[in-house]
Amino acid sequence: MIIQTEKLAKVFRTTEVETTALNDLSIQVDAGEFIALMGPSGCGKSTLLHILGLIDVPTSGSYRFLGEEVVGCSVAELARLRKANLGFIFQSFNLIDELTVFENVELPLKYNDVPAIERKQRVEAVLEKMNVAHRRNHFPVQLSGGQQQRVAVARAVVTAPRMILADEPTGNLDSEHGEDVMKVLHKLNEEGSTIFMVTHSQRDAAYSKRLIRMFDGRITQG
Repeated sequence: MIIQTEKLAKVFRTTEVETTALNDLSIQVDAGEFIALMGPSGCGKSTLLHILGLIDVPTSGSYRFLGEEVVGCSVAELARLRKANLGFIFQSFNLIDELTVFENVELPLKYNDVPAIERKQRVEAVLEKMNVAHRRNHFPVQLSGGQQQRVAVARAVVTAPRMILADEPTGNLDSEHGEDVMKVLHKLNEEGSTIFMVTHSQRDAAYSKRLIRMFDGRITQG
């Protein structure tokens, strides 16, 4: 088991307003799953993804990651767990314009202090796998949207993470390039990667093995 939450809650407070984003939410993610999370805008999907990705923390409840309770961990400890175990794919690609394709994919390996020779081998292997090796010296602006997302996927998987978190991974792509990216994610899952994906697309959700639906901060299906 990679993730287990119990009675998770997230409340955002200001001096005048209190908003409950997650309410008594319990979820389990096992190794090898491909989960699609769906629900209307504002239902708490992104909040949940940020908490599962150790970017944000819950207001109350329990969150066990790889068997370890992470509620109450320091920011530094959450960052260590995140770097060592999670890969992220974003709707907006989040590539660094000043870096080449190779350098963008290499970046998380540098953060994890992987030696230079090993970095080169791993980056070259994952670029070949994503069919963008011929673009290794290009900059993001020189790529199509589909190619940029393939590079973003390569960056997410180059560290061999325990789980990939994808936030609307085809949201900025046309249908052809979007389907291409989903086929890549499907293949990664077939090869053993655990994927947790937020999406509004029924077509994309069809690639998953389990569908979870949310409404008003609660799980209503899955």
